[in-house]
Amino acid sequence: MTKGRPGRLAAALAFFIFTGAPAMAQPAATPPAAAALQRDAEPATRAANEAVLRMLNFADRADFDSARRGFIAAIPDGTIAGPASAGGLTAWSMKPYDFLNGEAPPTVNPSLWRQAQLNNIHGLFKAAERVYQLRGYDISNMTVIEGDTGLIVIDPLLTTETAKAALDLYFAHRPRRPVVAVVYTHSHADHFAGVKGIVTDEDVRAGRVAIIAPDKFMEYAVAENLIAGNAMSRRAWYQFGSMILPGPRGQVDTGLGRTVARGSFTLIAPTDEIRQDYETRRIDGVEIEFHLTPGTEAPAEMTLYFPQFRVLNMAELTTGTMHNLYTIRGAEVRDARAWSRYIADSLERYGERTDVVIAQHNWPVWGAERIQPYLRKHRDIYKFIHDQSVRLLNHGYTPAEIAETLRMPASLASEWSVRGYYGTLSHNAKAIYQRYLGWYDANPANLQPLPPVESAKKTIDYMGGAAAVIARAREDFKAGEYRWVASIMNQVVFAEPGNREARELGAAALEQLGYQAEAGTWRNAYLMGAMELRSGIMRRAGGSTVTAEMLSAIPLDLLFDYIAVRLNAEKAEAKRIVINWTFPDTNQTFVLNLENSTLTNRPGRLASDADCGFTLSRATFDAILLRQKTFPAAIAAGEVTFTGNPLKFGELAAMLDEFSPFFPIVEPRGATP
Repeated sequence: MTKGRPGRLAAALAFFIFTGAPAMAQPAATPPAAAALQRDAEPATRAANEAVLRMLNFADRADFDSARRGFIAAIPDGTIAGPASAGGLTAWSMKPYDFLNGEAPPTVNPSLWRQAQLNNIHGLFKAAERVYQLRGYDISNMTVIEGDTGLIVIDPLLTTETAKAALDLYFAHRPRRPVVAVVYTHSHADHFAGVKGIVTDEDVRAGRVAIIAPDKFMEYAVAENLIAGNAMSRRAWYQFGSMILPGPRGQVDTGLGRTVARGSFTLIAPTDEIRQDYETRRIDGVEIEFHLTPGTEAPAEMTLYFPQFRVLNMAELTTGTMHNLYTIRGAEVRDARAWSRYIADSLERYGERTDVVIAQHNWPVWGAERIQPYLRKHRDIYKFIHDQSVRLLNHGYTPAEIAETLRMPASLASEWSVRGYYGTLSHNAKAIYQRYLGWYDANPANLQPLPPVESAKKTIDYMGGAAAVIARAREDFKAGEYRWVASIMNQVVFAEPGNREARELGAAALEQLGYQAEAGTWRNAYLMGAMELRSGIMRRAGGSTVTAEMLSAIPLDLLFDYIAVRLNAEKAEAKRIVINWTFPDTNQTFVLNLENSTLTNRPGRLASDADCGFTLSRATFDAILLRQKTFPAAIAAGEVTFTGNPLKFGELAAMLDEFSPFFPIVEPRGATP
């Protein structure tokens, strides 16, 4: 392998091959000043929300008692500072949610208001002897188990800043002991990315701290949002209301928790993975029975039972809300049958031996008289959605028809903990259809419909033009037909992006739908759509979930696959390039092959006809991907050597798209408000 000349590569390798990494789904500093444009609740919205008050038993305050039980102390205003490098950024604060007092205003569904009030209760809580929880300092909970000599921490939140602050609150009121083990219940970042706020790499390498996770945790933790990460992140702004200011006409809650924290993401790889359906570990004198539940709320997930304390931790299988079988930010559909079955397993195995059920969101449930009905109803809600959706699809119902037809039985509808604050019966039913039958409803008219803009133009033309459509839609708005108005104004906006009347009327309809929504996620999505129709896409700087810790855990074949989805097929037309990659430190080789406008990679090989080849360490490769150094600088430093014609790599790099996190959702591409 001969060493190439840095100058020859300076221009050709100026491209960064890993731009477009997924941005954090986190609130920006301040959204556009749209408050003056926000409307109050219309009469139809007031009536809809008043009907909710009559329908549900708001006199039932048992959840409030549970949410407050065992309270010890709280961080003042729930405010946690962000990283010093962020220039005064606040990682977390409950102060903006002080408005959540008293009765629900007309602009918030009373059921969601109740859930938001429950999620507003924050602090350090004692759940059982030697079992504590830090709740309300991220969307998720941190659970602390007191061992004989140290602490077992379950799920260290999303950021190092919130994790450290939460553990500091614990230490302010309990004996300061070392963390001896960290448990990740599943592969979502809000359950592991704060880990370096409570332990260090050195602690783990020295064997002072064990990191325990379910089977295949690393595979899913680093891969789930990589390939489609840019699109998922943009959509997550809608799910979490990332640009909406908190308030009675703004962001209220997500249902599963307040919102997501801002700060530093980290990851330490597990030292111990649970691979059998049931495995028992004794950690610092504490016996834990782990139960693998893959394919439920996360592809790698597990629950925990503590026989000494009679505590069952259901992770995210049962919380204070119906969960998602499909999450509206976009993800693989989850297995409702398996989800129900795993809850049934836990009920049968632990139900009579449990005094308190905790979870990694929301609040605990105490006492056999509440625990067993609670588990049964969570078991049944997912099986009900599955079975009834499949029944209807076998009758030929389409996804929209199933969603409109299904109604929860009274016994489930009256249970607060399975109401649709995060997932909903509507979009979960559609998820079941998608899992079995996919996107196509079998109607040939829907096999290849016109794309959105062309369809919108034809539709509006057939209806007599935008002015006529808007005039009729205003009457429908007055009648409270907000779903239709939002839909038809979407058509007008796609046909005439600059039509201010259509934007304003569409935004007003979305706003009323948001005010009526019981699901925090739906409210957020509606209000984000209204904001963007009025003010355009909020452009802001975002961090990346692909930090050094995350990147180093991503397998190289997945990195090359990610590069492949960025290949612009038109630019690659009729091109053929073959590049060898050698990583001596990991003893890996890859062939990257471009032909037929397709980029493939083959591990464990080197091509004899390669146009060029590069030899470098994985650490150097990661540093280049993270923009910590450039390819030419790495070559000049002797960290990369090459053979053949390195300009071929520059040619390939020029064919790669960069993904913008600011693509339009409620308007066509290229539109301006």
